[in-house]
Amino acid sequence: MTNSKASQTWVLALASVASLMVALDALVVTTALSTIRLDLGASIANLEWTVNAYSLSFAVLLMTAAALGDRYGRRRLFAGGLGLFVAASAACALAPGVGWLIAARAVQGAGAALVMPLALALLSAAFPPERRAWAMGIFSGVTGIAVLGGPLVGGAIAQGISWQWIFWLNVPIGLVVIPLVLRRMDEGFGPRAGLDVAGVALATGASLGVVWGLVRGNSAGWGSAEVVGALVAGALLLVAFVAWELRAREPMLPMALFRSRAFSSGNAANLFMVASLFGAVFFMAQFLQTAKGYGPLGAGLRLMPWTATLFVVAPIAGSLVSRIGERPLITGGLLLQAGGLAWIASIAGPHMSYASLVPPLMLAGCGVSMAMPASQNVVMNAVKAEAIGKASGTFNMVRQLGGVLGIAIAVAVFSGAGGYRSAQAFSDGFSPALGVSAALSLAGAIAGATLPGRRRARDEAPARAIPQAEGAMP
Repeated sequence: MTNSKASQTWVLALASVASLMVALDALVVTTALSTIRLDLGASIANLEWTVNAYSLSFAVLLMTAAALGDRYGRRRLFAGGLGLFVAASAACALAPGVGWLIAARAVQGAGAALVMPLALALLSAAFPPERRAWAMGIFSGVTGIAVLGGPLVGGAIAQGISWQWIFWLNVPIGLVVIPLVLRRMDEGFGPRAGLDVAGVALATGASLGVVWGLVRGNSAGWGSAEVVGALVAGALLLVAFVAWELRAREPMLPMALFRSRAFSSGNAANLFMVASLFGAVFFMAQFLQTAKGYGPLGAGLRLMPWTATLFVVAPIAGSLVSRIGERPLITGGLLLQAGGLAWIASIAGPHMSYASLVPPLMLAGCGVSMAMPASQNVVMNAVKAEAIGKASGTFNMVRQLGGVLGIAIAVAVFSGAGGYRSAQAFSDGFSPALGVSAALSLAGAIAGATLPGRRRARDEAPARAIPQAEGAMP
């Protein structure tokens, strides 16, 4: 690959735009859920799958997509992933019913699974080690705009135009970016690793079984054959997945990585952190609209005290990691998030003032912004240089599956206690749903407390080169 400044600029710009588009779609739907529910006559389970179908296919295909790019060409598969994402976005916008929308969202997730790891790989290969951290910082900053802007953009579009335009906007952007990718990026290949098809199938089946059981529990009955069968099947497939990965020649998820306490505890904290965050995000915008009567744009604006903390607190937390270690940031941050969400759960109701929501929203936002950079750092630093790609893929897969699990649990709790019949009925379900999200954050804090201390972690950390992205060239 030519590493001229012009070539590097194109790679950075195109990778950043593509990742922003993909990351935005994971959150932009949240403030449009109420509008989608009314327009398509969707149930709470339908809304749940509208979000989870995207995250689930994204999670289970991410590492396979990276391996496909290494084998058949990263630029080629990156452009193909963008094409798939754009086509699925158009299908979402044209969806005549919620079932079609859910199916299209799953295809969108498959496209996203190709785009994200290959964007990182192409970016890492384009920049020399001494400039890679700078490029990754810009890339991460642009991608992070999705966290701040997702709910706001979704609310503005849903209220100002229609919810379908959330998806239509991807089409012209993708049609401009794809030819530029093919023209301005050089092709790149990685190690021709084998494809763990059995691992992908088992992970997908296990995830679907557990999520299906949680989604159907309240409507079908927690003791029904359908729900019990789905949960048992999911658990058995999870055991089968672990057993297969232990003996596979080229496993999708090398179990040996989990021998490191830092790697295991860091991923556990990451799972619970994202489960808590996504469960809360799923319901917060709906609460502001359904129980408080704000429009989609108003709800997005009122979430800013929560989401904007990422840009203030996360850089500070990142700079503190090398001084105080990851454990206090992860444990303390997730305790703060748990406290903020529990605070909201205790005061939520149709007649509460918005002003009373601001302090707990900021507390929860500061907490997760402290924990997020530290959790990624501890996982990446727990492995040797040759395993950094697998570690990155594992971290991102755990994050996506955590989001799916968190929404499934929160929705199960909400459906058992409340509903959409009235503002009070929604609040009756919202409070316990936020309470369980707080409990998930507390579980993450406990996992973070089991991390090795700073001195021990430094002594045990393997010496390796500058971390590279999933699928990156050495």
